[in-house]
Amino acid sequence: MSRKQRQAKILELISEKAIETQSELMEELYKNGYKTTQATVSRDIKDLGLVKTAFNNRYRYVYPDNNNRQDRFLAIFKQSIISIDKAMNLVVLKTVSGAANSACMAIDTLNEPAIAGTLAGDDTFVVIVKNLGEIDKIYNKLKDMMTDK
Repeated sequence: MSRKQRQAKILELISEKAIETQSELMEELYKNGYKTTQATVSRDIKDLGLVKTAFNNRYRYVYPDNNNRQDRFLAIFKQSIISIDKAMNLVVLKTVSGAANSACMAIDTLNEPAIAGTLAGDDTFVVIVKNLGEIDKIYNKLKDMMTDK
């Protein structure tokens, strides 16, 4: 089955069920005839712009409305960041458990040329700055994003 078909099925599944993890999503896809890997599911989540949001004291994947997508990512970013630090050309952000990927999407939507990329885990993500001369600028920008400046 094609990538578009799989991604359409993902959107259908998350609209019907509260899916909290990539493993749960893979299991649901498998039940529907889509045999896929965790890496593929992870790419699909990123391609689709899915975010995790709180729902009945748990998290679930949702598809944000494109009209306010960046605002929603920024709101998730503000609500989930616990701490921010820098190390060489990296900005390291700690989040509440399970929110790093969603908070990281706020950075990805900035399209900041000084940022080479991001990498998210469960409760931590890093922002990779292209050169050391711009680390303070990016660090301060992210710190400001946390506080509505």
